[in-house]
Amino acid sequence: MSQDIDYGNLMHTAMRGLIKTVLTEVSERGLPGAHHFFITFDTGHDGVELADWLRERYPDEMTIVMQHWFENLEVGDNGFAITLNFGDAPEPLYIPYASIKTFVDPSVEFGLRFESPEDDEEMPHVAEETIQVEEPQDQHDADVVSLDSFRK
Repeated sequence: MSQDIDYGNLMHTAMRGLIKTVLTEVSERGLPGAHHFFITFDTGHDGVELADWLRERYPDEMTIVMQHWFENLEVGDNGFAITLNFGDAPEPLYIPYASIKTFVDPSVEFGLRFESPEDDEEMPHVAEETIQVEEPQDQHDADVVSLDSFRK
């Protein structure tokens, strides 16, 4: 009787653990230096919590940018909560780690991509749309980026 080792699942679990560790450090100490994150997640995934207007605008996936303005970053075992500013409207989000498709820190050219058999083989290259946000005086900034039109 032979059983296979599910290396793909084990790797995804390890990569999600890395994201949890990084976000935990950011929640405790803030973003160091020029570090910032682009996090793309499946908005239809079980457990994702976001405002109805955001879900309508991004029915499949959404990319958030954690950079200058964010607050209430709470990192849990299964996901993280964060409040981002969309225009002048702070919106709380909850993102399960299992919903994350990509995690990128462009300041150090680091990135993770979670693939499944259903995913396209093509990786998006640039952002189609950015919602500019106003930067409050002493918090962290966030942008929403949609990548849908760049998929082939």
